[in-house]
Amino acid sequence: MAKRYATEAGYAVADSALQLHGGYGYLTEYGIEKIVRDLRVHRILEGTNEIMSLIIARGLTGAA
Repeated sequence: MAKRYATEAGYAVADSALQLHGGYGYLTEYGIEKIVRDLRVHRILEGTNEIMSLIIARGLTGAA
């Protein structure tokens, strides 16, 4: 649950920063593009966040 929360929260913040900077956010001088790219990878590694959500929901509801 912590992995899912941290990556989703981080990605939301990084995406907001990218929106704030507009086209400049994609320039390597600002570093935002690297953060967004890295967070995108972390949302996929060790199971995608979508699958993690299903696993968490099943665990909380007791469904098989």
